[in-house]
Amino acid sequence: MNLPLTKRQLEMLSILYDYIKDTGYPPTFEEMRERLGVSSNQSVIDLLGKLAQKRIIKRNGSAARSLAILPYGYEALGRDPLVPFLGVSHAGAPLQSIVIDGDWKPVSKDISKLDAEVFLLKISGDSMINAGINDGDNVLVKSQKEFASGDIVYAQIGEESTIKRFISQDKPPYHYLKPENPNYPPIFFTSLVEMKGKVISILKAGQWRTVS
Repeated sequence: MNLPLTKRQLEMLSILYDYIKDTGYPPTFEEMRERLGVSSNQSVIDLLGKLAQKRIIKRNGSAARSLAILPYGYEALGRDPLVPFLGVSHAGAPLQSIVIDGDWKPVSKDISKLDAEVFLLKISGDSMINAGINDGDNVLVKSQKEFASGDIVYAQIGEESTIKRFISQDKPPYHYLKPENPNYPPIFFTSLVEMKGKVISILKAGQWRTVS
């Protein structure tokens, strides 16, 4: 069970949340000092250390920008989790990814598995319409390395990306990416195909829904 946050720790957490939401990345030590109204980096380091001990944030190394808010942090703030919006992926013929830096989006608290590495993609194209994924939809993708046949995946093909259903079977072609629209052909695996994540939710009419 997490210990309650002090007023100062909650203030720091709120600063981190607002800065990440507005800019897409955590503030520097200087920016945190300014917002907290302190003159020493040590005050900032101590607060970050306490938040990390309480599993409110996660720090990767000593740099200020290498931190992330954990699920307990969002609960303490009573605010929606943030996930990075990485851009547009094509549900059609593969399209070069458009990576949009500095753009984060709030998502509903009821989305599961937010302790994993997740990101948002906006869909362009109609090759997955029979799976309920339409042009312009936003999908939540969980980064992972292992996949089961039938998973809807985010895959990169060289410098291009696509959303398709992964199929694994015991006869040729064994493994391929299947569109959910008969107007598009399957994509067969080559050395260039790399599956990067599984689509776990789709935003429909303002509500997140599980994909199938």
